[in-house]
Order: sequence, then C-alpha cells, then structure tokens
Amino acid sequence: MSNQFFRFKEFTVYQDKTAMKVCTDACLFGAWVVDNLDMPTLKNILDIGTGTGLLSLMLAQYSKASIDAVEINPLAVEQARSNFKESKWGDQLQVHATSIIEYAQSSEKQFDLIISNPPFFEQQLKSKDSQRNIAMHSANLTLTELARCIVQLLSNSGKAALLLPWNRLEEWRGITEKIGLFIIKETLVKQSTTHDYFRVMIILQKKASPTNNDSIAIKDGKGYSKEFIKLLAPYYLAL
Repeated sequence: MSNQFFRFKEFTVYQDKTAMKVCTDACLFGAWVVDNLDMPTLKNILDIGTGTGLLSLMLAQYSKASIDAVEINPLAVEQARSNFKESKWGDQLQVHATSIIEYAQSSEKQFDLIISNPPFFEQQLKSKDSQRNIAMHSANLTLTELARCIVQLLSNSGKAALLLPWNRLEEWRGITEKIGLFIIKETLVKQSTTHDYFRVMIILQKKASPTNNDSIAIKDGKGYSKEFIKLLAPYYLAL
C-alpha cells in the first residue's frame, strides 16, 4: 500500500491529508456491514466521523442510498470530498463539515443506517500529532454522546453499526441499555487465530431482540482467513 492512497477494485481512497490511514479492521468493518444488512433497501445512510470517506465508499458500492458523511477535521473533510468526487457514486455522497453533536442539533433527517468507526480512546496517553489525537481519542466525542446522537438520528426501524475496541464492549453495553439501543449482533475480531480479541463489530436497533454472537480472525497462519477473504474479495485488488 502506498502511503498516499489505497486502491480498491471499484474506487481509490487518497489519504495524504489525513492522520488516520486506511486500516485492515476498518475495511473489514465496512465489508461486514454490507454483508449483514439488506443494502438495496436502504434510502438514507449516515457515516459519523468519515475520515477519508472509506466506509461511505464501501457502502455506496452496494447501495443506491443517499449517504451523509459527518467529519469535524477540516483536512479530512477536504480529503473525503475529493475521494467522493473522484468515485462513481459522487452524486450519492455528501460531506458535512461539523461535529456529530452539532449535526444532530440542526438536522431533522432520520436514517435507516448509521455507521461509525468512532474515536477509540478516552483519557489515555496521546501522541504529539494533534490531528491523529482528534481521530483516535474521544475528548471531542464520548461514547455516551455518540449513543445519544444515534438514538436521535436513527429511524425507528433503522440499524446502527459500530467498530469499537474489544475492551470497551462492556462499557458500550451499559450505555446502550440506559439509552434505548439494543445490540442485535456482535462479532469479535482477532488479528489472527493465535491473538486475543482486539476489536468488536456491533449492530444495534431501537427494538429489543436476541443478540447474535460470533467471531472472526483476519489472518489464519501466514495468510488471510477464509472468512476475511470472503468478505473483502469484492474490494481488495489482491483477493
């Protein structure tokens, strides 16, 4: 992978202006969301903290929905807008240069899918890169605030999908129980079959339902696992 861009089968993500680059777990998350939802039926999608626009582009490949992408970082806004414009789905994609809290306060739109790969860490050691700090740390957006925005913007029959660190799953469960969101699917993620879990992919809705639990390893031995290949084959050039 070039540091300047990541080329997929149907689109290219340029990332020279953003602190957070295309990463494997985000790609897995986007493909997993597509695999678990009825994409052709979706009409309005919201991508919270779009960064380069990766997740919006992955979803646009399989949906005719209108996709609104919210991003607080000015350089990431510029990057996402460029990536959207250069894609074949530019007319479906729109970037809003604002925080999700401000967007939720001003928007009356309801979404049948909300996705987010949110800031991962709260009150942990930060790097010297201020742009990376905004992307990785949630001083600007806590999980509780994120959940409240999702409840406000999600339609009654809609779904929300999140990628979180595995060690914050219990915290997220506690937040959602109090706020009116119900987890219907959890997929735990390992780097390889010999590693511990490090991410969790979650689907939620406003109606209580039994939770479907499973897991996936990105690699099995020296190569990608069969499950990973199946999900990423429509996107990765090498698969």
